[in-house]
Amino acid sequence: MRNLILILGDQLSRDISSLEGFDPKQDHILMCEVWDEATYVKHHKKKIAFLFSAMRHFANELEAEGLPISYTKLDDAENAGSFSGEVKRALDQFAPEKLVVTFPGEYRVLEEIKSWSERFDIDVDIREDDRFFVSPDWFEKWASGRKNLRMEYFYRQLRQDHRILMDGDKPEGGKWNYDQENRKPPRDGMNVPAPYRGQTDEITQDCIALVAERFGDHFGDLEPFYFAVTRDQALYALDKFFDERFSQFGDYQDAMIQGEPWMFHSHISFYLNCGLLNPREVVKRAEFAYYDGQAPLNAVEGFIRQILGWREYVRGIYWLKMPDYAEENALDAQRDLPWFFWTGETQMNCLRQCILETKENAYAHHIQRLMVLGNFALLAGLDPKQVNEWYLIVYADAFEWVEMPNVTGMILFADGGELASKPYAASGAYINRMSNYCESCTYKVTQKNGPKACPFNYLYWDFFLRNNDKLKGNPRLNNAYGTLNRMKDEKIDAIRADTKRFLENLDE
Repeated sequence: MRNLILILGDQLSRDISSLEGFDPKQDHILMCEVWDEATYVKHHKKKIAFLFSAMRHFANELEAEGLPISYTKLDDAENAGSFSGEVKRALDQFAPEKLVVTFPGEYRVLEEIKSWSERFDIDVDIREDDRFFVSPDWFEKWASGRKNLRMEYFYRQLRQDHRILMDGDKPEGGKWNYDQENRKPPRDGMNVPAPYRGQTDEITQDCIALVAERFGDHFGDLEPFYFAVTRDQALYALDKFFDERFSQFGDYQDAMIQGEPWMFHSHISFYLNCGLLNPREVVKRAEFAYYDGQAPLNAVEGFIRQILGWREYVRGIYWLKMPDYAEENALDAQRDLPWFFWTGETQMNCLRQCILETKENAYAHHIQRLMVLGNFALLAGLDPKQVNEWYLIVYADAFEWVEMPNVTGMILFADGGELASKPYAASGAYINRMSNYCESCTYKVTQKNGPKACPFNYLYWDFFLRNNDKLKGNPRLNNAYGTLNRMKDEKIDAIRADTKRFLENLDE
């Protein structure tokens, strides 16, 4: 045999680089469900079922094409339980000349793959993952010599390089960024379309049953199950977004409504991150929608910025900064993750809603993740490693390359400002403006201090007080520290007392 091609669970693309030049007469494909990957953190049950089902469907499609493939299910008697173990079994069976794999999405997996050449005495060909617009090497060259690595400049470069939403040498519409138009609060009587809900076939039902049996102690609800698990289904989900939600996505992408976890978002990050959709086709589809008059520029630009800009940027940061990035804790946050992050049992209604919806759906949109759950983790000083692990566990679109920079850099400012120019801290007023959560809360968002006050209100100021030495010199925080400097001693004492009382109760 010439090549053994290993396809990982987030590489479910027919045009993946590892399959380039595939010859069914000389090559063989290996896919495997392994215990180590399902349990290195205790992934959400729905996340495991989704990925196993998508993997099995993809393997069946390759086999139907006539491509020779070996597929190991989790409960197969001979399953070795790890990538290395399954690769060794396949090497012993097929004796290929070379092992081929596309560059993986997580640092620990790359280190494992790099060890195989010496361990198994075989040539290992690690091919670039060309589903992304830029490679880690390209990003490293772009970053070299720059004083700061702000996403906006990276995004503009990619817009120009790939001629996306460009009018000659200028951005379409005259501006690079329409974010100011994408912050409308929810309005009464909004009609939010129902999200895509796929039908479960026998393969998916088998995966659900397997997860229920083997991973019953993991976080999250298995059913109802509604994810797309094939490329055709993922394309249908994409069509549904463009047809029903895209035109209002820009205006309301930051809005939150109790009982409406999906809002006007696309819900395609699951499929982009596992390979069922290609980011290039999605960006081109969005660009076409603008030129065809199907959606306004603020929606199209905002959507494209999330994929071409932010998604590519955080991947670049991850590979540039790892493995040290996993240890970042610039604000010396040490508090343990509160137990209510697993149960939703808190009187803070915004947190309760976002956690319970995450438990049910393995999904929350970006403002729920950043400005509710993440904002609390930042203000309460939660330990970055525990917060990173939680985000990696609970979301079905979470792989470390995309999760860690978002949490360490964007949410927790734990990298000291390498990714974000300031901490994304907010009081209860922001959540009240962008949602209707506060209407059903035990606490009073308009009250600043005391037992009935919204905890975000005093935690916000306590965050700046206790991090004064680390943050005061940041020019983007001049307003916050200017307000603090004008506060009377009694007000500061009340902030500290409220925070102390709340956090002591939190620990209990």
